[in-house]
Amino acid sequence: MKANSASWFAGLVALLLTSGSAIGSPTQPIVVLDPGHGGSNPGTKGAGLHEKQLTLVIANLVATKLRAANITVELTRSDDRTLTLRQRVAIADRRPADLFVSIHANASPTRTQRGYETFVLTARGVDIDGRALRSDTTTPRPGVDPEIALVLDDVERGASQWEAADLASRMQRSLRDRRGKEGDRGVRQDAHHVLLGATMPAVLVEVGFLDHPVEGKELADPAVQQQLANAIAEAITEQLAD
Repeated sequence: MKANSASWFAGLVALLLTSGSAIGSPTQPIVVLDPGHGGSNPGTKGAGLHEKQLTLVIANLVATKLRAANITVELTRSDDRTLTLRQRVAIADRRPADLFVSIHANASPTRTQRGYETFVLTARGVDIDGRALRSDTTTPRPGVDPEIALVLDDVERGASQWEAADLASRMQRSLRDRRGKEGDRGVRQDAHHVLLGATMPAVLVEVGFLDHPVEGKELADPAVQQQLANAIAEAITEQLAD
């Protein structure tokens, strides 16, 4: 029985490797950037700027940096449109992407908090919530039985969490280098719905508190926006280089 289980698992791994190599390009990685909010969902507001505007600006700046490094980039939205959280991660799964990064700005009830933080999924988000949504966001696997493809998706979701944590740590270090250690709120875990179902390393980065009276004005500054984009692009580039 154990031999049969080992044989089955070996076959599953072989299918996973074959499936991934058939649809991805090893020489030009694919990154999906998700500018948070958009359309009828503006997000938080501060310094005369909506979150949906800020995230789109930063995402485009990041995309420019990554493309200059010969990395293929796709944005979940390139204009002010409404997308559901499920649609966003589905774009990354169906591409399929090597990394998924959702960009957001924060807010607090008292408008006194500030700083940047990066989120990865909780274990429950990966194992239970992600599995429950797996039929909605599948990775293309030509020639693979649909039921086996779903299992492969589950394997990839679990395996990608180590890399997601690594990417989140790189993101925080890169932001800290540019925005200062006093704003470092660390890497955190949460069941963010925009990350649920991702079959690749996926993180959500909060670049700062847009409603903070000081930090909000900084986030509206094009020079700071470029600084944030450079930090995110650097973390992604380093992650893909490993």
